[in-house]
Amino acid sequence: MLAFLTRRILQTVPTVLAVVLVVFVLFSVVPGSIVSSMSDDGRGAADPQVVERMRKQLGLDDPVYMRFGSYIAKLATGDLGTSFRTREPVTIMIAKRMWPTLQLIFAALTFAIAIGVPLGFVAALRPGAIVDTVSMVVAVSGLSMAKFWLGLLLMYLFALKLGWLPSFGYGDGGLKYLILPAVTLGVSPMALLARTTRAAVLEIMTADFVRTARSKGMSEMRVVKWHVMRNALVLILTTMGLQFGALMGQAVVVEKLFSWPGIGSLLVDSVLQRDMPAVQGSILVVVLAFLAINLLIDVLYGVIDPRIRYA
Repeated sequence: MLAFLTRRILQTVPTVLAVVLVVFVLFSVVPGSIVSSMSDDGRGAADPQVVERMRKQLGLDDPVYMRFGSYIAKLATGDLGTSFRTREPVTIMIAKRMWPTLQLIFAALTFAIAIGVPLGFVAALRPGAIVDTVSMVVAVSGLSMAKFWLGLLLMYLFALKLGWLPSFGYGDGGLKYLILPAVTLGVSPMALLARTTRAAVLEIMTADFVRTARSKGMSEMRVVKWHVMRNALVLILTTMGLQFGALMGQAVVVEKLFSWPGIGSLLVDSVLQRDMPAVQGSILVVVLAFLAINLLIDVLYGVIDPRIRYA
């Protein structure tokens, strides 16, 4: 296991470097610059001397390869650079936004798991029944709805019409501010988990070891608990790991829609302001979180299914 973990951690290094390189190159070649907007004199023009001085202060007059090498050297020490816009360390900016984003993602995943997995199990245990049909309609509908449209509908119903929940903002970080964005973000993975769970359970229910367990007189409840559920969890865990990474990206839309102060909204604002250190730091954190969750899922495979071994 230790050798497996070491190998997987080392494999993340090229991925991280590739992501940083792509983002760095893209922001180096796209037209426009943060210096132009910061040195704007209010009439749509900028003093060339001011622009040159600011470019030198920010290090933007150095060749691209030198700037990239300097960034990688700082990155190796844990330094994500300094924001062009606020002159605040990017590490501190991301640290302030990390907890709200984690709150939102884990709340969305909790909602998705609590509804989607039981729904998929019930549908698979009674294929063709009304509960199966209804659950699959719900799943298809959940996968089809755009998040910004669903979020606006929830705002209109629960905030404007009923007045039960706030429509946007973080407030004191309480549950009432979290419910609408978490449900908006969690509907899509809930639907996917329901479909995945149903497909996995239906496949396992026809397996030879399940028929053998039934032929030995084992009750249906014990068959489901000890054979079906345990084997289905491998595929469900895989889906959950992939959805965590997807939610990190989809949270951008939800955070902006609900004015949620997370990494997603920081990333959007930084892109619009051409604040490259903040953009790179935000994307890097998202990539690392995705890789860490997938590593954790791989480790959990061996815990759930002892047949899985790591070479």
